[in-house]
Amino acid sequence: MTAEKTERPLLQFAAPRRAKPARHLADLTMPERRAAVAELGEKPFRADQLSRHYFSHLATDVAAMTDLPAAAREKLSVLLPALLTSVREMTTDAGTTRKTLWRLFDGALVESVLMRYPDRVTMCVSSQAGCGMNCPFCATGQAGLTRNMSTAEIVEQVVSGARALAANEVPGGPGRVNNVVFMGMGEPLANYKAVIGAVRRLVDPAPDGLGISARGITVSTVGLVPAINKLADEGLPVTLALSLHAPDDKLRDSLVPINTRWKVHEVLDAAWAYAAKTKRRVSIEYALIKDINDQEWRADLLGKLVKNKLVHVNLIPLNPTPGSKWTASRPEDERAFVRRLEFHGVPVTVRDTRGREIDGACGQLAAAE
Repeated sequence: MTAEKTERPLLQFAAPRRAKPARHLADLTMPERRAAVAELGEKPFRADQLSRHYFSHLATDVAAMTDLPAAAREKLSVLLPALLTSVREMTTDAGTTRKTLWRLFDGALVESVLMRYPDRVTMCVSSQAGCGMNCPFCATGQAGLTRNMSTAEIVEQVVSGARALAANEVPGGPGRVNNVVFMGMGEPLANYKAVIGAVRRLVDPAPDGLGISARGITVSTVGLVPAINKLADEGLPVTLALSLHAPDDKLRDSLVPINTRWKVHEVLDAAWAYAAKTKRRVSIEYALIKDINDQEWRADLLGKLVKNKLVHVNLIPLNPTPGSKWTASRPEDERAFVRRLEFHGVPVTVRDTRGREIDGACGQLAAAE
């Protein structure tokens, strides 16, 4: 009797059940931290001190927190467990782009990318180990979904980047993280609760959080319409990045399988409602794939769909992934696509392909050892 091959489902919304990481300070709101500290037999104000060490001073070694009594340090250390272990770091752009492969407590692997520009530092973070959205041109999507990440596991990627900058480990002198993009591994809105918790930790002022401007946070999605509508009601003016990649349902059904659930017009309606409620410009992400979605007529269709909206189109030259049959558009086709969008009065840019040499660019994160 031969075993039948089981195919991965087209879409995987529910993450496999696995053991959860240890509770961390960053998983909790400040009232929850105070309650947790009280449960440990310490005065609640110790939560403020611990939070200041972690979010303001980027410290994790409780033994070095000498403003806390020695006995308290030992008890409070359980709220700062190690969540991420660096497996490998790769750099390019003279060290200003840095990809880190992390091992989580259960052996799952994820990646984050730090990108330093002359005027800002952006962290690209993962929200899931793997991804269940099955987009065929994305290395992460082809890996399938291993599990959701916790709020603190997401936050710690940013804190680790902030530590490296503060320690002058990234060329350009000491600095701070200005922007965070949820464009690493995973579909952020499929891990909604943890992602929203992470966003709140990132934007809350110290000692509650890192104090990054909400306008410096971008949350991407392939188009989970109910979650987009929910995000609009959170009161968080973050940028919504919609990975569209095709303006017509026939092609998008195959490029972005979530389109079999919510069609182009439905996901765009949700995006426009988000823009109306938050007053934030929606970013339309569009990976240009040679002879697949880069025709001028598709640029015209996209232009007609998004013109006169609070929107910006971000064209992404397709980044190579192992075994992929697709590649980036020809330069002349890319230029023609840009011209057609500009003809319709649509703001458009072509994304910088930072990190391509280290498989750290959009769609390339595969977390391979």
